[in-house]
Amino acid sequence: MNAENSPAILCLASYEKGFEFLRQAKREGCRVLLLTSLSLQNKAHWPMEALDDIFYMPDQDKVWDRGQTINAVSYLARTQPIDRIVPLDDFDLEMAAALREHLRVPGLGESQTRHFRDKLVMRMEAAAAGIRVPEFIHILHHGRVAKFMEQVPGPWVLKPRSMAGSIGIKKVHSAPELWPLLEQLGDMQSHYLLERYVPGAVFHVDSIVYNGEIRFAIASAYGRPPMDVSHHGGVFTTRLVERGSEVERRLIDMNSRVIPALGLRLGVTHAEYILGSDSNLYFLETAARVGGAHIADLIDHAAGINMWAEWARVEIAAGRSDYQVPQMRPDYGALMVCLARQETPDTSAYTDPEIVWRLEGKKNHVGFIVRHPDYQRVTTLLETLVARAQHDFLAVAPPRERPTD
Repeated sequence: MNAENSPAILCLASYEKGFEFLRQAKREGCRVLLLTSLSLQNKAHWPMEALDDIFYMPDQDKVWDRGQTINAVSYLARTQPIDRIVPLDDFDLEMAAALREHLRVPGLGESQTRHFRDKLVMRMEAAAAGIRVPEFIHILHHGRVAKFMEQVPGPWVLKPRSMAGSIGIKKVHSAPELWPLLEQLGDMQSHYLLERYVPGAVFHVDSIVYNGEIRFAIASAYGRPPMDVSHHGGVFTTRLVERGSEVERRLIDMNSRVIPALGLRLGVTHAEYILGSDSNLYFLETAARVGGAHIADLIDHAAGINMWAEWARVEIAAGRSDYQVPQMRPDYGALMVCLARQETPDTSAYTDPEIVWRLEGKKNHVGFIVRHPDYQRVTTLLETLVARAQHDFLAVAPPRERPTD
């Protein structure tokens, strides 16, 4: 395939991630263009062998000006044909949608993107489709918010509609506690929702979607809810759910209803669910991107499916040609990551043969992935690693109010 006829894919990355997407797109014969943050110019280590060109946008804390970005990409398009636009991070989804709308490139538009970015919209869409979600209300009409708190027992969770993960989330125990928080938010109140706090175990399902059909879905269980780890510190863990178990069946079934209800026809998703102490399964939220916090590494090492590479294959096939998911490895796996007291933690004493991945190159962090064919063996290994890491490395930092690299 010559360069002139090669499909051109523009990837947006305000943060340094998605390397395997870039490599796979190049392997598929694409012209790969990367638009990233100027603040990363001398810091990021992009796989330059996979890039045909790289461009930088001026940024303020990784945020790009919408008008400037549209103008810059439109100018680029005068000499660089652009066939697909892909956001590699949650925070790039809206910019990618705006660019697709402006350049009339296929993919999720701005309204559709809200289904996978705006926590209020995704809850409304799921509820309208008959999918169970925790009771919620938009922070808009204060009288209705007050009535909601009277009718729905606390505690509640105050959530920003468009942040990622647990960033900016606050647990609220009483009405008098909420109103000062809203006063502090000022004009930003309408960008939040209030939701009943549901105690229980939190899970995630990571999926590959092609032509509206979920071709691959794998369920995993967080050790502690991500919100608890984010707010109170500790070790972040997740492990693949036992295949054939009732909880796996329920998760895969709900996920098979959620993704079509939100309207995704092509791409990857990372969705979160909670199995409440009332035994009900609730949809929490989803995103049209690869799971963060090294979850993609867990799926790759345990199941043999690289979500970044498969996302690239799906985008390039674009619904016009056949797409088949690779054969899944029938192993189990678990991931643990924590903040470390040491700038460069020494993990050489961790010699279990089941360790197939170590977090390297990230200061003050330590992490492992273990893999084994037996579910119980993986569970035992994870418990042992967590106990050792808590003793050897664990440090605690204040919760984040905004994203970091």
